[in-house]
Amino acid sequence: MKILVSAKVAPAGLALLREAGTVDTYTHIGRDELKNAIGAYDALIVRGDTVVDEEVVAAGVNLKVIGRAGLEVDQIDIPAATRHGVMVLNAPQGASASHIEYTIGMLLALSRRIPLACAAARAGNWGERESILGTELREKTLGIIGFGRVGAGLAERARSFHMKILAHDPFISKARGREMGAELTDLPSLLAQSDYISLHIPLSEDSRHLLGAEAFGRMKPGVRVINCARGGLIDETALLAALQSGRVAGAALDGFEEEPLKADHPFLNMKQVICTPRLAARTLEAENEVAVVVARGVLAALRAEPVATSLNIPPVSRSVMETIRPYLILVEKMGALAVHLTGGGIKSVEVSYNGEISAVDTKMLTLGALKGILNPILQEDVNFVNAPEVAKARGITVTEFKSPDTENFVDLITVKIKTDEAACEVAGTLFGRALGRIVRINGCRVDVEPQGWLLWIPHDNMPGMVGKVGLALGEKGININSMQLAATEDKNVSVMILSIGQDVGKDVARALIALDGVHGVKKVVFN
Repeated sequence: MKILVSAKVAPAGLALLREAGTVDTYTHIGRDELKNAIGAYDALIVRGDTVVDEEVVAAGVNLKVIGRAGLEVDQIDIPAATRHGVMVLNAPQGASASHIEYTIGMLLALSRRIPLACAAARAGNWGERESILGTELREKTLGIIGFGRVGAGLAERARSFHMKILAHDPFISKARGREMGAELTDLPSLLAQSDYISLHIPLSEDSRHLLGAEAFGRMKPGVRVINCARGGLIDETALLAALQSGRVAGAALDGFEEEPLKADHPFLNMKQVICTPRLAARTLEAENEVAVVVARGVLAALRAEPVATSLNIPPVSRSVMETIRPYLILVEKMGALAVHLTGGGIKSVEVSYNGEISAVDTKMLTLGALKGILNPILQEDVNFVNAPEVAKARGITVTEFKSPDTENFVDLITVKIKTDEAACEVAGTLFGRALGRIVRINGCRVDVEPQGWLLWIPHDNMPGMVGKVGLALGEKGININSMQLAATEDKNVSVMILSIGQDVGKDVARALIALDGVHGVKKVVFN
């Protein structure tokens, strides 16, 4: 077997790979060079700076597996890899402890102004001690936004400092939050009550600039903000204004909107701001563990053994895979749609199989739906192997129902989410045995191709609503690719389902919500 390693990987991982085959290593390889070389290799291992797009995947005529030495896989075209039968895996847990400990370090450094104190000592300015007084963590309130593995680990450690823990995660119930040692609350309450706020959520179009001018305006004066997650979660212009006004007393940042930081970035010259170059997940232990985990995963994939960290292709027999393959991407997108259209802590997930599909092993399809539900709401990646444990840890029950009977379709798969606030049901099928379509949403008969961006707009069932919405989008320069109307159980309410050609920001959503007769707007991004 031949393995290409496109970036620096710890020796412990390389040693395992070299015991099994030929390994060629690069400190850096450009996209075009990679595309030209990949055809000779069975496996590819990358770090975060190597882009693996569809052309690279297609050029890998012998490629069987792509391993990401780390957590984030944004630069890998996973759907393309799935279409070409290439497994993508990562090392999701290797850096969790490092990430948690780094956040604690930022919390302490920010509170006690340690970088400023170190600079004063190095300059011999011992007289500055009086101006570098810090504050204690004891009896302060820590607000954690995102209560996955890292957020929960931070809470566990922060409690040892006798801090009060608030957490905001709309997909965890309050009871489950109490079990994990935190008081679950809504975002405005967390912002208003917290002395420290730490971000632990994935970056998406919904979470981009989650902390902006409006959010900073809700915060307690003198709050301190920590972001060891992703750049883009904070509107840096709004944060700069909040720091200058004193609303925010300090910030500790390990992720930025543009990296690396430019030399004239204002944060670099502010004494109350700590900036670090994406180090939260990087320690000697984490680097070694990540290298070993990804090496073992790649070797297992090449030997056709079960892979615990596979992100796209589950370990099933070839015959079953041939049957379920066309449904895998569809059920994942159905799960993502369902979770976007509901709110509250998820209590249960039900996946029903009707028709011919009920006769095969559908476990991997259920896991795919669960993966689609959980990935949009968690900072850590959820895959086919860890999805059951992630759901269990969050108190979510998962059940399957099967019946050979179906109505109107040869096969029909239905994903239903129940939360502590509501329920959402999404059904889908294949057209022509290959083209995935969503055919029912909350009882509404639809025909939705799960691609691009979708707007779900409930509104008064009255003349002129389509024109209002179309005009509002047109004024914002948003093109409508397709539109359909669906009736609901309430005869006075209909739903507009729009497929649009580009993403919309919060300003567009606000403009639509402000229209007389519009009840709300939900946006879904089908990756």
